[in-house]
Amino acid sequence: MILKNRVVVMISIVFLIFLFCFSLFIGNYEINFFKGIKLLFGGGDINSLEYKILWNLRVPRAIMAIIIGMLLGSSGAITQTLFRNPMADPYIIGISASGTFGAVIAFLLGLSEGYFGIFGSLFSFLTSILIFKLSNGKRGSLDLSTLLIIGIAISALLRALISLTMYLVGEDSFRVVLWTMGYLGGGDWKKISILLVPLVFSLIYFYMNRYNLDIILLSDEEAHSLGVNIKKFKYKVLMISTFMVGFSVAFTGMIGFVGLIIPHLVRIIFGSSNIKLIPLSMLYGGVFLLFCDTVSRGVSTTMEIPIGIVTAIFGAPFFIYLAFKNRRGV
Repeated sequence: MILKNRVVVMISIVFLIFLFCFSLFIGNYEINFFKGIKLLFGGGDINSLEYKILWNLRVPRAIMAIIIGMLLGSSGAITQTLFRNPMADPYIIGISASGTFGAVIAFLLGLSEGYFGIFGSLFSFLTSILIFKLSNGKRGSLDLSTLLIIGIAISALLRALISLTMYLVGEDSFRVVLWTMGYLGGGDWKKISILLVPLVFSLIYFYMNRYNLDIILLSDEEAHSLGVNIKKFKYKVLMISTFMVGFSVAFTGMIGFVGLIIPHLVRIIFGSSNIKLIPLSMLYGGVFLLFCDTVSRGVSTTMEIPIGIVTAIFGAPFFIYLAFKNRRGV
């Protein structure tokens, strides 16, 4: 990585730390800055209301926003690489909706939150396999129109089933409603510990296969000539990616466009090599989602905007831009 890119990364890390600290003071209950900093670093009264708000609500929420952003950003980069198309995204092609549907099934079965991620990952994986099979042509290429049609159709079907669930559940459907809009307010240390499992596992796997991930960008014939069983490796990477998405949407709902915006911006700045793309998509995914969560809580003192709405406000115009860019062949 050249010196300029290293400087950009270092500035981004510093900004992430600053944003993390700043987000802790955004909310309905105002906390004095100096008192909050003191509580954050182990000083002050641990029995005070400010301490409980800081360590039981705001710190876990900020950490969870970073982790979810890292998972969604890197899974978006992987999805685009696997489908060999920059417009592929877990949210757009229906993988996120399937993860939410899996979490809803676990909710209806009365299972604990630990099973939400398992069911979400399972349904996400099955959906991604279906999309992967139907969208790939005989030569392994992907037709964008086919991808979007299949993704939109599957997403619409699953959203209809989720809506049906909300209708049948009735008054207890508020939790399902939050899943459809994205919600980080339920972040706690237990969920963070669970979400660290797919994050750490994916980090280790991607690092061990960092060179093979760039081989995916080549044709299948070139990959085979380099000694890589490309079909088997693609399915493994696909499984890891949907594993990440499934756990993300199971605990926070459908947060769209993170996996679409972040990999594109990283490619523009740092290039398309997966050796840099995936870890940097994790970094900037965490920065972006924490920023959006801070915005969602800071625009009003009486209410907060669901995080999925905020990411859509940023992401939808960017997706339209990509659509026009792709049509013009720029």
